[in-house]
Amino acid sequence: MNAGVLTPLPTVTLGRCAYHAISESTAADHILDELGKERGGWVVTPNLDYARRFPKDPEFLALCQDAALCLADGMPLIWASRLQRTPLPERVAGSSLISLLCGRAANRGRSVFLMGGSPGTAERAAEILCERNPALDLAGTFCPPLGFENDPAQIDACVQALLEAKPDIVFVALGSPKEEVFCRDLHHHLPNSWWLAVGISFSYLCGDVRPAPGWMKRCGLEWVHRLSQEPTRLAKRYLVHGIPFAIPFLLGSALRGLRRRDQVTS
Repeated sequence: MNAGVLTPLPTVTLGRCAYHAISESTAADHILDELGKERGGWVVTPNLDYARRFPKDPEFLALCQDAALCLADGMPLIWASRLQRTPLPERVAGSSLISLLCGRAANRGRSVFLMGGSPGTAERAAEILCERNPALDLAGTFCPPLGFENDPAQIDACVQALLEAKPDIVFVALGSPKEEVFCRDLHHHLPNSWWLAVGISFSYLCGDVRPAPGWMKRCGLEWVHRLSQEPTRLAKRYLVHGIPFAIPFLLGSALRGLRRRDQVTS
């Protein structure tokens, strides 16, 4: 994890990655408390697909482990932590953390900035967040064009928008790994701010992508709901890669749990 002066937190290792063993509520309070101490950082929320990619992409693993907060998003990761007898307290999804954090940021007078998303979604998501939290200080929104990461002028435009706004919290919705790279490479421009990679959270807030019912999330079936909405884009990810990886991943966690139980009882 990030070797700065941030307050240390407990971690649990699953496969190749160490995750912070804290709840969503604790994560939000930690971010705001660190802001109060003028200490910034950036946040990633790996899911099962990230875990699948880590062994084949050590640079991406290092990128996620360099974050100040690495939070497990996805019930398979929570199940794996329980099977290996090192339970994480709960799933922490960027799509729900953004709403909780904005509510608490409003109460503490902290400003937020929405970067990325599909054209128009950052503005609409910002409107919804401000309607829910009238005291929320919206520092701004910005949606860079497709392929901006390959154009230094467009990257400079992103930096300039952030420097002019000077937000306390930056929500970055650019897709993985682009958003994690963005947070890592640009957070030094606002080192006392917090940067969160939040995936398609803006589209969830706007209703462009319908969230799964609560019972599906609790049962680990959110992927079925997502697949039903975007079968062409997500079929390979879930059916070809996800399920074949999940089975041995969970079995390996169970075996580690058995070994840990035997060590305790011996």
